Amino acid sequence: MTRTALTGEEVLDTAARLILTHGPGALTMRRLAAELGTAVTSIYWHVGNRESLLDALVERTIQEMGEIRPTGSTPRARVVSVARALHTALRERPHLIAMVHERGLTERMFLPAQQALVHELHAAGLRGERAAEAVRAVQFQVVGFVLVERNRERSPAQHPSEGELWDSPAAGHDPALARALAAPADAEHLFRVSLEALVASLLGPA
Repeated sequence: MTRTALTGEEVLDTAARLILTHGPGALTMRRLAAELGTAVTSIYWHVGNRESLLDALVERTIQEMGEIRPTGSTPRARVVSVARALHTALRERPHLIAMVHERGLTERMFLPAQQALVHELHAAGLRGERAAEAVRAVQFQVVGFVLVERNRERSPAQHPSEGELWDSPAAGHDPALARALAAPADAEHLFRVSLEALVASLLGPA
């Protein structure tokens, strides 16, 4: 039985879920209609054709990325919070972020996060070129880390593995180092440690 009550927001939510789970190639109007339990013509009425739907998803992604808000009681903590929120948002929307990038809207997408960083850097006393350098350093740290994480996730099995390479002789007289490097990397911990170190070097002690 074809449903009658349908909203544009419902269409966007379901389309975004399909893309996040299966990638943009999985999004067809017929499959979307099946997921929604409606007719393809109903989707066209709400959001237009597939290209219009993708445009709407890109616009909504940009708006969602603009909702990042700093938290914390000091400028340093608030800068870190923006960077961590940006990292999470990018990790949660890989296919949608790629669509934004393909349409040449990446800089517009990052602008709200940059503005939030500028506000906190001004509060920490940074101005002019120093503040601009700090904004870009934090942004590049976040984006670069996301790219490294995705590359590691997509990488084929390595032979020899990290664990096989980092045996005790490879680490000299530091077996604890060898054991640590042989263990799987904790990406979240590494991101937090490297981010804290970067922000501390840019802003100084908390």
